Formats: sequence, C-alpha cells, structure tokens
Amino acid sequence: MEPEFILFDLDNTLYPRDCGLFDHVDRLINRYLEEVVKIPSAEVDQRRRAYWQAHGTTLNGLMVHHDVDPHHYLDFVHDVPLADYLEPDEKLVAMIAALPGEKYIFSNASNEHCQRVLNYLGLDELFAAVYDINYFDFRPKPELVIYQELLDNINRKAENGIMIDDMAVNLEPAASLGMATILYGPASPTSLSQPLPPRGKTLTSLHELPKLVAELMG
Repeated sequence: MEPEFILFDLDNTLYPRDCGLFDHVDRLINRYLEEVVKIPSAEVDQRRRAYWQAHGTTLNGLMVHHDVDPHHYLDFVHDVPLADYLEPDEKLVAMIAALPGEKYIFSNASNEHCQRVLNYLGLDELFAAVYDINYFDFRPKPELVIYQELLDNINRKAENGIMIDDMAVNLEPAASLGMATILYGPASPTSLSQPLPPRGKTLTSLHELPKLVAELMG
C-alpha cells in the first residue's frame, strides 16, 4: 500500500544538519535575545533552554515573558544567506517528486523561511502546502492538537501517512495518532533516548527515503 501523504520537516531534514544553515539561525536567535530583548549574554543559553522546556519554542517563551512580536522575531532569525549553506540537488528533487502520495511541509519555522529554502533547493513545486508556525497561531510541534488539525485540514487519516523529522520528540504525537514515522539523522536506534514506535524507522541519508517508505507502508 502506498502512503496517501508524507509530512516533511524542513530545517535539518530537507538539508543536512552539518551544512551549517541552522547554526546560523541559532546564532541569530541568540543575537535577538541579547540585542532586541536585552537579555544578558551570560543568561541567553539558560533562558532559551527554560523557554523551550516550558513553552515548546524559544519564540513562545519570548511571547509569554517579553511580549515579543512573533513576526519580527521570525524575520530576524531567518535572515540567512542561503547560498552560503545550501546547494540545489537535482537527485533530491527527482527522488521527492517520485515519492507516492501528497507531500506537505510541517515546520516550526515561518512560511517565508520555508518557501525561501524550498525555492532555493528547487523543491517548491513538489509540496501541496506548507504548514508553518504561523498557520497554527504559533503553537509548535510537538503539541498534539496541531497534528490533528493538520490531518483534518488535508482530510486524511493518520494511519495512511508518514512523517519525517530530525527530532524524535516531534514524531511522538504523529506515532500516537497512528502515522508511520522516520527519524532523520541518528546513525542507529541506539542513539535514541527511547525506543522507536512500532511503525518507526531511522534514516541517515535522505536518498534512502523511497526504500523506507516502501518498507513502512508495505
């Protein structure tokens, strides 16, 4: 059986983590906390960790505790020169185009950032829609309710689809709803903090995705 849909994370998934793009975003987040929010540099890492643990994202913590404009924040932290980090990959484009089912982006980034990356990589025509942090009123993965809202919007049942993400915590709600999941990045399941779900796989090269999709939905 072929999947009816595949949900793709964007950052550190559609491009490799070691390319450095998200490290640049990470540095811009720190700059935002220091320069705009005026948090002392020595406290930035601790604040980010606390906000992420309590609110799901640094942004949500900043909105709650500092009344930050989320659009200004997202524009600031995603102002990255993509050409410094990314290279269009014709094989990747062909592989994703050939995958069965509708493809969607499901990201905690902004729609503008997602579209810029997709355009640069030549993937912009391959995804039916982008479900970004703005779409869900800044509620981030892994809040379970937004996964169900996405499924309702595309009118699909969880068990008929697959989600791929570089963070295991973001796949847990998908698995709990019945989706097959693919964790992109770790070398082996032994690097995980907890066992994979029954319909879960790990992936170290995105070009191996067609094989895993066939295994998961077979």
